Amino acid sequence: MTDEPRLAAVTGWPIAHSRSPLVHGHWLRRYGIRGHYIPVALAPEAFAEGFSAMPKLGFRGTNVTIPHKEMALALATDVSDEARAIGAANTITFREDGSIHADNTDGYGFLANLRDAAPAWDAAAGPALVLGAGGASRAIVHALRGAGAPEVWIANRTAARAEAVADHFGEGIRVLDWERAEAVAGDAATIVNTTSLGMKPGEPMPVALDRLSSGVLVTDVVYGAEPTAFVAAARARGLMAVDGLGMLLHQAVPGFERWFGVRPEVDAELRAAVLA
Repeated sequence: MTDEPRLAAVTGWPIAHSRSPLVHGHWLRRYGIRGHYIPVALAPEAFAEGFSAMPKLGFRGTNVTIPHKEMALALATDVSDEARAIGAANTITFREDGSIHADNTDGYGFLANLRDAAPAWDAAAGPALVLGAGGASRAIVHALRGAGAPEVWIANRTAARAEAVADHFGEGIRVLDWERAEAVAGDAATIVNTTSLGMKPGEPMPVALDRLSSGVLVTDVVYGAEPTAFVAAARARGLMAVDGLGMLLHQAVPGFERWFGVRPEVDAELRAAVLA
């Protein structure tokens, strides 16, 4: 079996939209590795059974996306500190001894993207404002606190979800009313949009940018061939602004290294391949 191609996957419901196969496929070709990385669609009611079958089918690991990140964490036999702190897993490794290791690399990908695209950015420069309170928000809040942000403010249209994130992480997290986010944005050093606002033409941006100081960094977890309206408006004002594609690319690095034995590089060629 040692000569068999290595096999990994991404699983979610739905999964056809995922660009992870493009990322890993590019690296497999670049490094001349005999292997495959495929999308696996598993409905929520079938996830536990399908997940348990993957190592028996020869998978070395899998990325996990919505809505399975919490269930994957619960099914693992070994959990990283990062995944435990966030409360969800996105990178699973099936080990030869039968154990299942769960990790969360979303926060790593978020920080690596900012440090790559905006080297002057410093999390400790001031409070961070996170817009939205979904799964990505949890990983980003954890990453910002770990990187030295003195305080993280969370604003979400459904206040209860923001409160749940704040309760999970505790000290250093403050919940803001959604209507107040724009008023305090000028006091933040980092602003992160994890909502879908601004994706459709004519939609309002999450917060106006006219009160922001020149030193603030603006980033959006959404990505595409063109910058989101939020990122484009920030760049037009001369602010540091980073799109979300690099987060996807960098979060994939640890999993690829574990499953295929090579630490891959995130570069312009990869970005172009994924956006093509």
